[in-house]
Amino acid sequence: MDTTSLLAELRSYLTETFALVDAWFDQPVALRAYRPVDLGWTIDEVLAHIGLTNHYLLILIEKGTVKALVNTQGRDLAAELATYEFPSQKLSAIGLLHGFAWVRPDHMQPHLNQRSLPAIRQQLCDQLGQALGYLDQLPNGEGLLYQTTMSVNALGKLNVYEYVYFLAQHARRHLTQMQENAAETASNALA
Repeated sequence: MDTTSLLAELRSYLTETFALVDAWFDQPVALRAYRPVDLGWTIDEVLAHIGLTNHYLLILIEKGTVKALVNTQGRDLAAELATYEFPSQKLSAIGLLHGFAWVRPDHMQPHLNQRSLPAIRQQLCDQLGQALGYLDQLPNGEGLLYQTTMSVNALGKLNVYEYVYFLAQHARRHLTQMQENAAETASNALA
């Protein structure tokens, strides 16, 4: 595996994803506050949920980064790299809205009365920096050396790089949700 290419792709994907999410903060208040017909989340609630979920995923990514670096002692990184193939196909399903049933824990339910929108926007900006920082700490493939179980969509064990990609894919999933809200709003305006 070419870690330089993988890390460049992960950095690019993270940066692009977070920029796309950030653009939703600049949408009109009425659009962001629109509650879809299916009583799903408003765009503001989706943004809060992304920040909340990122918070918990980044805790796992941070712990994984520390443990992966510890595991460089006594593990053959070259052997791990020689046989590793990034499972982008398996992880891409996370980015598909309605692609599978996703049971969300109650603690990831968005509550807009707990944080202001500017605070959520800043949180997401900081989270991008955190995720990129963890990748910077694992420049030679060390992220392969520790895995944590991910129960969502029965993914099983993911290494640190895969968790970072999961974080970005989760945001992509919700980008689609926000686009659906915007399309429904536009459709209602034409009716």
